[in-house]
Order: sequence, then C-alpha cells, then structure tokens
Amino acid sequence: MLGEVIRAAIVLAIMGGVFGVLLSIASRVFYVKMDERVVNVLDALPGANCGACGFPGCEGLANAIVAGEAAVNACAIGGQEVADKVADVMGVNAGNMEREVAVVRCQGDCSKAKNKYNYEGLVDCRLINDYVGGSKSCGSGCLGGGTCVAVCEFDAIHIVDGIAQVDKEKCVACRKCIDICPKNIIGLMPYKQKTEVKCSTKDPGKIVRTNCSIGCIACKLCEKNCPKDAIHVEDNLAKIDYDKCINCGICAAKCPTGAIFVEYPERVEKIKEAAKKKAAAAAAKKKEEMAAAQAKAATGTLEKEAEKS
Repeated sequence: MLGEVIRAAIVLAIMGGVFGVLLSIASRVFYVKMDERVVNVLDALPGANCGACGFPGCEGLANAIVAGEAAVNACAIGGQEVADKVADVMGVNAGNMEREVAVVRCQGDCSKAKNKYNYEGLVDCRLINDYVGGSKSCGSGCLGGGTCVAVCEFDAIHIVDGIAQVDKEKCVACRKCIDICPKNIIGLMPYKQKTEVKCSTKDPGKIVRTNCSIGCIACKLCEKNCPKDAIHVEDNLAKIDYDKCINCGICAAKCPTGAIFVEYPERVEKIKEAAKKKAAAAAAKKKEEMAAAQAKAATGTLEKEAEKS
C-alpha cells in the first residue's frame, strides 16, 4: 500500500516537472515583447483601473495611448500631473487639462420635493425607478437610493436629506455615478465653475411648481439679466454656457425659485440687497415725482380759479 502511494507521488512529481519544462519552453517560444513605452506609460498612470477613460483598465489605456488611439491626457483621475508624465514618455505636449467634476442636477430634497408614494423595498435607484418612474412627483428628481454612492470608489458622493451631493475635492470625474444613474441627472462640469442650474426637469413651470419648490420654471429672468449671454432657457430648462459664464451671481439672484446653485451665497445676497435698495430708491423717486405733479396740478387749479374771480 505504502509502495503504491510512493509510486503515485513519484509519477506526479515527474509529470509536474515535465509540464513545468514544457510551460517554460512555451513561454519562451510564444513570448511577445511589450513595447517599452507601454510599460513606462503604465507606470505613469495611477493604477486605479476605474475605466473612466473608456478602456479596460490602465493597461488598456496605456496600449491605446502608444497605439495612437487615445490622447495622452485621457486619464480623467490622473489630471494634469499624470498627463504631463505620459506626454513626456510619448515625447509630445500634454496641453492644459481642465479638471472636471460630477454634478447632480437636482436639489429637490425631502423638504422641497413631493412624493407620489412612500417606497419600501431594496434601496437601489434602479429598482425604485422601475416602479412608475420612481417615488418622486418630479420625473427628473433624484431618487436618493444611493446607487451612485455605492459605485464611487473615491468617497466623493453621498446622500444628504434624500439627495445625492458631490464633494468636488474628492471627485475625479470617473463617470461611474453618471453611467449608473437611471434618471440621467448627473453630469460633468468644470471644477472652477461655481454656478450651476441644479435642476433637470423639462416640465412646464406650472407643473414644476406643483412638484417641487426649487425647480426651474423657465421664467427666463436669468437669461434676460445675464450680462454675458451665458445662460439660456431651452425646452423649459435653463442651461449655462461654461465658456461664457463669469460666475457673477446675477442669474442666481434673479432666480425666483433658487434652482440656480452658487458656491458664493454672500455675493448673491449682496446683489439682492442692492437690487432692493435700487427698487426702493426708484419707488421713492416716483412717489416724489407724483407728489410734485399733484402739487403742480393743484397750484394750476388755484391759479385758474383766481383768474376767474
């Protein structure tokens, strides 16, 4: 019995050795030498394998860059620093890479947006959305299920009072939250942008007012008052042209519902206060003019009566 076990072990050892030699020979015969530039580009990439570039991991992107199928600044999470390193490997100029971040275009939290029903079940936006478009009365409202939170590998998005909110400092624009959102209300904007229409509905203003107190009602006050022609209402929804916007805050100050979000609320309040003072001064002036006109009219009447007498 023991002899059979020993013989079996010897046979297995011999077979293992033979297969090892064969594999070694095969690896040498079929070895494909990797382009040194691919190795260097791969070393320059962050190694997150997030897929934000559209290629299967960092190695896929490295191969695409060397093959000329992707730009040297294609790594969204690496930013300018990684782009410069990759460009140095490839012997080209990376150019200026503008950082982008995700933005959730909805502010209809629990206190501002109405619900059609109370959802009780698995907390996943895709499942919530499958039932008559979700629990929100607004068909374009954030469902608050946190599916975007679950896919974010950088802890850059969280649910606050029923609404997903992005941490600009942590976001790397990997697009995973954008791709998974069933409402398609998450997009990208420049990191430097401090003004954004955080609403996605294209419903008429009357319907918006019924469903949400902070939605865009397409009143066009933002469009009429923008000094740079940087915001226009299309399909009942205001949209900002980032290339023209100077973050002056006038559109936010004029917006009657607060649908336009700004990162500088103090400046907006100053604009509102200045507008109130201007309106008050204009009203006072008009009142004075009316009083003067009435006094003049009264004087004229007295003069006429005096002439008659």
